[in-house]
Amino acid sequence: MVRLLIASFVLLSAAGCSTLGINISPPHNRLTEQVEAVLSQSPRRAVLSRELDMSVLVSHYLQPGDVLLIEPVKLDSEIRFPADQKVLADGTIDLSGFGRLVVSGMTLESAENQIERMIVDAGQKATQINVRLLEPVHRIYVLGEVASPGSYPFIGNETVLDGILAAGGLTTQANPCKVILARPTPPPSCRVALPICYREITQLGDTTTNYQLQPGDRIFVGARSFYEDLQFWNTNKTCERCCGCQSACPDPTIANFTNPISSTLPIGPPPPSMEWFMHEGKSSESTIDSDQKTDRPADFPTDAGNVLPLPAMPRNPRLDSSSKPAPSQEASGQLEFDPPLQ
Repeated sequence: MVRLLIASFVLLSAAGCSTLGINISPPHNRLTEQVEAVLSQSPRRAVLSRELDMSVLVSHYLQPGDVLLIEPVKLDSEIRFPADQKVLADGTIDLSGFGRLVVSGMTLESAENQIERMIVDAGQKATQINVRLLEPVHRIYVLGEVASPGSYPFIGNETVLDGILAAGGLTTQANPCKVILARPTPPPSCRVALPICYREITQLGDTTTNYQLQPGDRIFVGARSFYEDLQFWNTNKTCERCCGCQSACPDPTIANFTNPISSTLPIGPPPPSMEWFMHEGKSSESTIDSDQKTDRPADFPTDAGNVLPLPAMPRNPRLDSSSKPAPSQEASGQLEFDPPLQ
């Protein structure tokens, strides 16, 4: 009997236990000890942009590989440039008779200003130029136990779930409790590695760890070990790093679709009162920094005796820059901007 059991074990080992869905060979995609140590110190629910609470990225900085379309704003202009421009490895683009321009590291607005200056320097009439980004070079990486590991183009609104599905989903050897999001950080720095609750995202619609991706993010899916395969009774249990306190919503209508983009305005010092705005335009007697003079009320915010600059008033970026409050509203202290342009 013992010999029969030993023989059966050897045969199953040679076949890789494929008939049972168990693989006793060491998995290649396992989390290292360092990763486990970083995960133990990382927050389970990081305060980051996620599904239903997304944000927009900072200005795009051009880099080699970006594809641009450069054209005059006025279509009847005599200025012509080559078709779609790909930023070369040296960071330049070809502007035909106007020469080459290094645009790597610039924003789109800076590139427009530089091209307009080159036109004027070449003796041509000042022309307003529009630079459009057709294909950004940004990528995200999905690795480990997924059907098609590799790099994928990044648009800007992808989440962890989008990245995994783009790679074909998890394989049969994937461990749903070993999915992590790693965000690139410079060499002399701490590391950002966050646990992902894959089953909560897919089965419960829990967006807590369905973080919004950024360029260069890595999603890694670890494999199950032989020991974990043997513990088949733990398959349906909630992962250790995930919240097991889920509850049903009494009213399903609270899950109706809303604006997925949240406000990203920074929190600054409290704005001064309306009396300050009205008083500021009437007098300029008191001294600021020994050479600038103006009057300020007693309630204007200060920090350790140093006068703080006037905080920027929150604005809706969809509003036209020329929008301003009506005089009657300004006098009453109730500011309302014009409705967004259609």
